[in-house]
Amino acid sequence: MDDAQLLRYSRHILLDEIGIEGQQRLLQSHALVIGAGGLGSPVALYLGTAGVGRITLVDHDTVDLTNLQRQIAHNLARVGQPKAESAREAIAAINPDVQVLPVLQRADAQWLDTAVAGADVVLDCSDNFRTRQAVNAACVAHGRPLVSGAAIGFDGQLSVYDTRQPAAPCYACLFPPEATVADAQCATMGVFAPLVGIIGTMQAAEALKLLAGIGQSLAGRLQMLDARTMEWSEIRLARQADCPVCAARRVRVG
Repeated sequence: MDDAQLLRYSRHILLDEIGIEGQQRLLQSHALVIGAGGLGSPVALYLGTAGVGRITLVDHDTVDLTNLQRQIAHNLARVGQPKAESAREAIAAINPDVQVLPVLQRADAQWLDTAVAGADVVLDCSDNFRTRQAVNAACVAHGRPLVSGAAIGFDGQLSVYDTRQPAAPCYACLFPPEATVADAQCATMGVFAPLVGIIGTMQAAEALKLLAGIGQSLAGRLQMLDARTMEWSEIRLARQADCPVCAARRVRVG
């Protein structure tokens, strides 16, 4: 790190758990962020300000006026601009040293197979069940930790799925791919603006811990927030031996 970086990241470096070595790990890391909307906005901004060296942002959508109530990476001047490009500009305005690659497409299975393989951590900030399953499958296949968040109405949830740990479940252990799930849309159900900030910020925190090699992740635990009362609840998650996504890979790896 040069003198400017030592100054910029000094508050991280002062933390015994991070220090210079931990900050250096962040600078050398690559995070893949799926979605640059409500959750992806705080995720991308905090990863960028914390000094994650490379961030890939994938989102096929453009900024709309209705997004500005909660998607804090965007502003009125960038309405109509691709969200991934808008988020890149927001990060660059705070920390121009971070390399941000905007990808303006849907995160389909074929693209994910290549992109996940090159990432150190993956953050799922998408808003539909099919994408979440595809992201999880790619993370399991390539042994990458997945930080998954969701938020709708006043309800949020967060977990880490890290199949590098033998006892840790993957997303499909909890939400089987064959399950029939009706995707909840903000356009019809609404979302409490600060909720996506709370969940997205916690996703960023979990990713930074994983990249810096500090603390204990949420692997094996699902945290749920009711923002009406600001009450958190947590359930322990078990790996499913017959999971159609991660069971076969664990046998091969083992």
